[in-house]
Amino acid sequence: MTEEDTTNVWGTADVSSGKTASDENFPVGSFLISKALRPHIHAYYTYARVIDDIADCSTLTPHEKITRLDAMEQVLRGTRQPIDRRDAQSALKLRNSLLQTGVPFETATDLLIAFRNDSRGKEYHSWDDLLQYCRFSANPVGRYLISLHGESESAFWASDALCTSLQILNHMQDCASDLTHLKRCYIPSEMMQHTGTTEDELRLPCTSPAMRNVFDAMLDHVDILNKEASSLTSYIQDRRFRMECAAIVCLAQRLTLRLRKEDPLAQRVKLHKTDATYAAAAALRVCFFA
Repeated sequence: MTEEDTTNVWGTADVSSGKTASDENFPVGSFLISKALRPHIHAYYTYARVIDDIADCSTLTPHEKITRLDAMEQVLRGTRQPIDRRDAQSALKLRNSLLQTGVPFETATDLLIAFRNDSRGKEYHSWDDLLQYCRFSANPVGRYLISLHGESESAFWASDALCTSLQILNHMQDCASDLTHLKRCYIPSEMMQHTGTTEDELRLPCTSPAMRNVFDAMLDHVDILNKEASSLTSYIQDRRFRMECAAIVCLAQRLTLRLRKEDPLAQRVKLHKTDATYAAAAALRVCFFA
């Protein structure tokens, strides 16, 4: 491959949203996770952050985004030599981690399916469309952590419910900025049509009654996901990981309650210190009483 070909694939600069682990609602490789596993989790997170940044980059065309994502997958699979760039090096580091730990490569490559759809500007008409997106954008994260800890695949069902819940809650938090800055809407159009509203109302400074009905209907579905996710800790054998799962399930429930009461268009709905206290209590309960 020539130098010109390499430039065409990777572009002339790294892309970054500026987000870090501290910007996430939920802990990324927190102190509850075994110290030995944290470097692997951070390698996975860095890779996920990079491909998310590529899909969200405003200066790349859809074709350029997909070309970069394809190159990331090739480095990950070992079919392309990496260059000294954040994109390629994050894929190489995760490749080495996956080979070392034996975690399935699908936990990384499935994410690319979702981010390619984001790059293309895929629309989400129904709730099932949104669930299918979450299958690739969120659920692989939980499956990665479960596999990394050597836990049973029987935990996947509850983990998928939790990860889908977290993803949809994040979409609701960011619905206004996603539409404004990314020209992307994850609020199902069929649900908006049912209440007589459109995505244009996501540009308003506060939520209209019709859009509030849409949000509440989505949260009704999320409540079901959270209930399914509540069984996750019963499948997890590792005590520290079980505590981590309990805390995250609790945080998902707390954020759902906040989105019920607060207006995501007026300001970004966030977790508070009191929510962290509830999560800590949930973690302690499964530590001492599970």
